[in-house]
Amino acid sequence: MADKRDYYEVLGVQKNATEAEIKSAFRKQAKSCHPDLHPGDKEAEARFKELNEAAEVLCDPDKRAKYDQFGHAAFDPSMGGQNPFEGGFGFGGFSDIFDQMFGGGFGGAARSHNGPVPGNDLRYNLTLTFEEAAFGVKREILIPREESCPACGGSGAKPGTEPARCTTCGGTGTVRTQQNTILGSFTSTRPCSACNGTGKIIKEPCQDCRGAGRIRKNTRIVVNVPAGIDNGQTISMRGEGEAGRRGGPRGDLFVTITVRPHKLFRRKGYDLYLDMPVSYTTAALGGEIVVPTLNGSVKYTVPAGTQSGATFRLREQGVQRLQSQGKGDLFVTVTVEVPKKLTDEQRELLEKLAASFGDGQTKHAKKSIFNKKK
Repeated sequence: MADKRDYYEVLGVQKNATEAEIKSAFRKQAKSCHPDLHPGDKEAEARFKELNEAAEVLCDPDKRAKYDQFGHAAFDPSMGGQNPFEGGFGFGGFSDIFDQMFGGGFGGAARSHNGPVPGNDLRYNLTLTFEEAAFGVKREILIPREESCPACGGSGAKPGTEPARCTTCGGTGTVRTQQNTILGSFTSTRPCSACNGTGKIIKEPCQDCRGAGRIRKNTRIVVNVPAGIDNGQTISMRGEGEAGRRGGPRGDLFVTITVRPHKLFRRKGYDLYLDMPVSYTTAALGGEIVVPTLNGSVKYTVPAGTQSGATFRLREQGVQRLQSQGKGDLFVTVTVEVPKKLTDEQRELLEKLAASFGDGQTKHAKKSIFNKKK
């Protein structure tokens, strides 16, 4: 028993504290570590058990008198003591109390269980081509969702009949119970088990929905995808989720976009990136090339002496900005192609060109290499 803390210290009260002061201290500290408020927190659970044990002893005059005289040894079975929780609440009892405390207990107002309930939100993943995402598109999708039963109007009762008021709860959907504890008398309200909290009993259920008031139906919905949407972004469609219950509003539909990659272009934000092969002679002498874009091909003049890896920008040739004016740009990175097969004439010409440079390396290449060595 030596590892246990003093019960008065646990609750933070003096040894001459009244029963009301002990109960108040327990309530105040237990709120901060109740297991229902800290699920999975072993430390909070242990702390609550410690508080529970201390309050169980100190709120009982007989147990408190024994504790004041013998300390923890009064309840140590190995020393002839008794379990202080025999006939008491134990951890479960105080847990019930706090279910009431945090769920509108202590005589507080009962929460409504038979009022309007909003419908569930739905999620859908829509896959688009690169061009569909860039230019926007209208796509029809098929959504399975729960709808209010058209046969019974959502009541769940057979057409021509009405649900009867639950006699157990009087149509309120809740039942009230009272419990006397060492901390006083507590009144709690819980959903009625007879009507599942609806306040109504269906004696003759609808044959179409079997009394549920709802049926599952595949519904076609048109999604307007705006131009410029990107991979991973979500379109919110208000009121396209499942139907609510008892007059509650419909839920929402959230459509998440997946964009297939393009064979040529890479996208970063609203800008596009393209690797463009250019012939050796065009790069060296300069010349006009044809560049593909999302809107068709455009012509661009490559300056003489363009090196492999050089990048140039084509403004406003990117993706439409989402719900805004203007477009991104297209960045074209040049890849100089070196011919793999040469005719005798081409080889002779290149050999003459190499000779005019002095050897197999240009002065620029030599200078770059030696600068890197330095």
